[in-house]
Amino acid sequence: MPDLDRSLFLSRRHFLALTGGAGAAALLAACGGTSGPPTAQAPSGGNGGTKYTGPNVSVAFWNGFTGGDQAYIKKMVDDFNKATPNVKVTMNVYQWADFFQKVPAAVASGNGPDVGAMHVDDIPTNAARNIIVPIDDVAAALKLSESDFSPIVWQGGVYKGKRYGIPLDTHPLGMYYNKAVLQKAGLDPDKPPQTGDDYLAALEQLKGKGIQGHWMSPFPFTGTFQFESLLWQFGGDLFDKDVTKATFDSDAGVQAMTWLRNLVTKGYSPANVGQDADYIALKNGKNAFNWNGIWQINDLASIKTLQWGVAPIPKVGTQNAVWANSHQFVIMRQNQPDQNKQEAARYFINWISQRSLEWAKSGKIPARKSVLESAEFKALAPEAQFAKQIDYVHFPPQAPGIGDALAMVDQALNNAILGKADPAKALSAAAGQATKIVQDNQKKYGS
Repeated sequence: MPDLDRSLFLSRRHFLALTGGAGAAALLAACGGTSGPPTAQAPSGGNGGTKYTGPNVSVAFWNGFTGGDQAYIKKMVDDFNKATPNVKVTMNVYQWADFFQKVPAAVASGNGPDVGAMHVDDIPTNAARNIIVPIDDVAAALKLSESDFSPIVWQGGVYKGKRYGIPLDTHPLGMYYNKAVLQKAGLDPDKPPQTGDDYLAALEQLKGKGIQGHWMSPFPFTGTFQFESLLWQFGGDLFDKDVTKATFDSDAGVQAMTWLRNLVTKGYSPANVGQDADYIALKNGKNAFNWNGIWQINDLASIKTLQWGVAPIPKVGTQNAVWANSHQFVIMRQNQPDQNKQEAARYFINWISQRSLEWAKSGKIPARKSVLESAEFKALAPEAQFAKQIDYVHFPPQAPGIGDALAMVDQALNNAILGKADPAKALSAAAGQATKIVQDNQKKYGS
């Protein structure tokens, strides 16, 4: 599957089910308990990654970049090793599901990696479990501040007032379109619809030509992302400010879910779309539009006969909004920290971060504004279209254990889109369960 984040999204939400309740509880305890702030700190002193002049060291870097981005991160690591002979970075790449099972156990046993990459909604859980350590010193030494990034990306690396992540990228949802299909229906292939009214008008025109233009996925990838985007567009949110109560069953949530369900009832989408069938249909000329992640760019570009384009998702609600996430560098807790390895790890993060234009070519938006605003990035036409949304992206909530609560959103989506329950009832039932989960998590993690 070209979607590099799918295994993470599905697995992290069901961590307890995958590991078993008792085993997971034991693992949490081994990683530093379930309450109170993390106690493990990185060694004090040093230069925070501005340079490395110590003895030869080996630094272990683990991540889940198993998609089309794997070749890019491998090249960047190889380039670092050539440029910095006294630091050898060894990289282990796992499926995200395996990554989030292996890392806690490895850290607890003293065999964890030095550096990792995580998503913003993974940071609070791993910080609360004492798996990753604060790295405020890196940001301070490199003179990084919120002004160097978009605010949401910068704040995505913070938990309980401490910085645990250094931003690498942003990867939002966007709208892909098949130009040949639009042209077949008499629509302008170079002017994709950007308002809700225009979008529905285009779907109606496509329907008149026998084409179901938007295949609505009942699965997290990417149905949940579509629902969350519209929820925010209609002025709603997933949870309250302190993440103590689910609010996705609000009027805004019902509006969003009803709009998506109507794609099926009005005949713009088949009634039961399989996982990835919506994306495959776009590539095969069976539909016109697919709301999917920026990570699909290189896959589509590899199909030389396909005429396609990309644009921000339409403004269906009262304001622009779109789902997104961010990869951020983290440093793992070590039972016996080595000052030289810690400094080398920080230098590696700094080195890669400064070269995020190369990373953008893997299908990402650079985290740093200086790269985002560069002529070189703007020349990457598909990525630059996604970047138009950077000022109104929304990330998943940042709270320990949030994945289990977000799984209830998946459940509501599946029930509503497949017609098992009307949107309001599907959302209400799921929100009640999600509220219980976040309240239990507050007790579990001491939030």
